[in-house]
Amino acid sequence: MNQLTCKNMSMCYGKNPALEDVSFSVRTGDYICVVGENGSGKSTLLKGILGLHPLSGGQADFATGIPKTDIGYLPQQTLIQRDFPASVYEVVLSGCQNRGGFGFFYSADDKKKAKKNIGRLRLDSIKTKSYRDLSGGQQQRVLLARALCSARKMLFLDEPVTGLDPAMTAGMYDLLLELNAGENLSIIMTSHDVETAGQYANKILHLEKKLLFFGSTDDYKNSEYSKKFIGGHCGGHG
Repeated sequence: MNQLTCKNMSMCYGKNPALEDVSFSVRTGDYICVVGENGSGKSTLLKGILGLHPLSGGQADFATGIPKTDIGYLPQQTLIQRDFPASVYEVVLSGCQNRGGFGFFYSADDKKKAKKNIGRLRLDSIKTKSYRDLSGGQQQRVLLARALCSARKMLFLDEPVTGLDPAMTAGMYDLLLELNAGENLSIIMTSHDVETAGQYANKILHLEKKLLFFGSTDDYKNSEYSKKFIGGHCGGHG
């Protein structure tokens, strides 16, 4: 079934178009890698779908039975977020706020889920440390653990391996594949590393403000868009 249907999505920043007439759908269990050059609209697409930035046209509709409380989101970090004064455990546990409830009162299930995700991301040894004292890679793993606390149906990731060393990057991709295959968690991830991400994703969405390609990873690898993008790609954020 379709969990998400985007129809003719358009977005602007001021008078400048950021996305134009983008349509695609996400099925249960999809693992979609969103690629494109700098400024192509990758991050903007996620924000529009999640209602964090208004659409200027079109719509993004989640299926019945998929409340936003079942959706996890890992955005790109800001300088303010990097200086957040809380422990690793507190940051991860705060992800459970997205699931509803009453303010800062967490249930036993919330705490169990936070501890589970701390273990998944190998954060047990630093769970009492201050988040702001961590390295960039450690902070990224903490934020993923936080996002997983609310991700029951879908997980949106904006450049999730930024700041991670090669070993941690491989571990991150392995974990995401495990979540996708083992728990049927749908994943929509932006990335500038299509060659690596494409080894895990089953679909590729290629943006250049407009939708250039949406389909299977195998079909993308044989497309003209893939050859141009990989051949002349320079990396960066979108």
